[in-house]
Amino acid sequence: MKPENPLHLLSQKLTTGCPIIDCVLSGGIPCNSITELVAESGCGKTQLCLQLVLSAQLPISHGGLRASSLYIHSEFPFPLRRLEQLSLSFRSSHPHLFPPQDPCDFIFVRAVQSAEELLLLLDRIDALLTDPPSKLPVKVIVIDSIAALFRSEFENTPADLKRRSSLFFRISGKLKSQAKRYGLAVVVTNQVVDFMASDGVHGLRVGNMRCFYSSGRRVCPALGLAWANCVNSRLFLSRNDEIVGKDSGLEDGGVGGTGVVKTRRKLQVVFAPHLPEAACEFVIVREGIFGMNM
Repeated sequence: MKPENPLHLLSQKLTTGCPIIDCVLSGGIPCNSITELVAESGCGKTQLCLQLVLSAQLPISHGGLRASSLYIHSEFPFPLRRLEQLSLSFRSSHPHLFPPQDPCDFIFVRAVQSAEELLLLLDRIDALLTDPPSKLPVKVIVIDSIAALFRSEFENTPADLKRRSSLFFRISGKLKSQAKRYGLAVVVTNQVVDFMASDGVHGLRVGNMRCFYSSGRRVCPALGLAWANCVNSRLFLSRNDEIVGKDSGLEDGGVGGTGVVKTRRKLQVVFAPHLPEAACEFVIVREGIFGMNM
């Protein structure tokens, strides 16, 4: 019996704006599914999301979707200044590819403050997807971040855990349905929590999943195992500071006056039905996020 081809192998891909990162992702972020970016604050997940909604406007021949985007944010304030900075850099890098209009005009921003508010918004955006307010169709939805919507509203009681899981599946079900119906690339960001290798309620909250390292800490994705089952692909972004310089190797661990702190950032594939485990380092500069060969 001939095996079915995974949907992801047949799906259109959205470039991240960086050839090295695209190579790790076999072409970029897939349409028709949900891709999750997991990281602690300051690792670059919002920066990558901003880069994606700009890259979406590129022609298909250049890895884009020739499309506009919906950016749903729950972290305040929205990073408008950084988006405008990236927009100018991206436009100057592709002077003949972007339309004469400001690229920011093709990014529709909406704010939500609770999971219920997000569900209501998702119920209303079909009109936006079928009749977009710009000449470019909406092909990308970003939710930044999903964890912020569940940060303080729920306790570790069985009733709250059940209600929270129900909201997970309702949100992801709606997103997956819209992704497949309209050919969307859906990207959600998630935070991390400190890894606790314990049983019982606290273990369930963390999800007892594989842990990672960021900023010298053992961490794992927030929202636990129930949410992990709601996404199709998971990418982990981390950062770790290193002391470099001629005094960084002192036997007593001290740091000399010439030591310099260097931040190393890494993107790695945790799981995806169409990708092997892979990783690359990257840097964040004024012009955006760019991968580095390891």
